[in-house]
Order: sequence, then structure tokens, then C-alpha cells
Amino acid sequence: MEARGLAFALILAASAAQADYDPSQYPAYETCALCHGLFGVSHTGKFPNLGGQKQAYIEAQVRAFRDGHRTNDGGQMVAIVTELQPEDIPFVAEWFARQEAPASYPSEHTGPGAARFTDLGCVTCHDNSVEGDPTVPFLTAQKPDYLIKQMQDFRDGRRDAAEMPGMHGTALSIPDEEIAEIAAYLAAEARP
Repeated sequence: MEARGLAFALILAASAAQADYDPSQYPAYETCALCHGLFGVSHTGKFPNLGGQKQAYIEAQVRAFRDGHRTNDGGQMVAIVTELQPEDIPFVAEWFARQEAPASYPSEHTGPGAARFTDLGCVTCHDNSVEGDPTVPFLTAQKPDYLIKQMQDFRDGRRDAAEMPGMHGTALSIPDEEIAEIAAYLAAEARP
């Protein structure tokens, strides 16, 4: 716990001028900030950017991990969300939703990805509209490696959306090269 506290203190010290944080919620911020960044921009492709993400989506995913409806490699999220009190979940989700959206990740290989994203029907739900379904995530300005991993997991049956079982796996029955093209396109697009 001491190492985590020190790491979090360094995060705060480095960015306190930007932070609009409530020190009474320190444990809730600390729990998520070490992997997802205090302002929702992770430092590795393994963890998604949460800054500017839809609050209802973040809350739903945290609850899914807590309740055992969603898992990830190694069980990191399942273990870490148990540190959050149920009353902390809306606060943490709101914190990340209020942050600025992360910068996009420009790529030269976005052309075919845009068309494939549309052709597969992904744009129907993931249309980047602020007014869209609050439980459907923004995929834009997301780390390309994270997007690739999630799409492969949906395709290969390691992850599914409880609301629409099998839908992602069916739509993403495509080769890894096409998944990478879609990820490059989404990563290069700005999040609203």
C-alpha cells in the first residue's frame, strides 16, 4: 500500500495544477489512477483511456468486474475494483467522464479501417455521438493496442456484451489485419 500511495502522490504532484480533485476521495482516485492515469489517459496500451468516456459505461463496467460478469487477463480489474466501495463507483465514473478526452493517435493506416468499421455495422452503436446510448462506449481516441485486444477477445469468445451476446463475435469474424485497421482508424479519430 505504501508504494501505491507514493506513486499516487507523485501523480498528484506532477499534475496538481490541472487537477480538480476532492482530497476526501483520495482512495477512490488512487485505486484507478495508477493504471488509467489521474485524468483518464493511461500510460500503456494494456489499459484503456477513460478520460471523456461515458459515465454510465464506466459505472457498468466497474460493476460488471465487481459482480463477476466481466473478467480480464490475470484478473487485475476483478481484484482492484473490490477496493472501491459501492458508493465510490458513481464518483469515480463521473471523475473520468468529466476529464478532457485524450488526444487521438494519428496513423497512416486508417483508410480501410473506416470503411470496414462502417461495413460491419459497428457505427450503428459506436457512432461517437454524445447523445448516443450512454452504456455504449466511445471507441475513438483509444489506445490501438487496447482496441485490438478487445476486438480479438470479442471475436474469439473471451469477452461478450451481456446485453447482446454473440453480436460482437459475429461482427468481428475478420482477420487480425482488418481488426488492426479498424483499431488504427478509431485511435486516430477525436473523441467528442
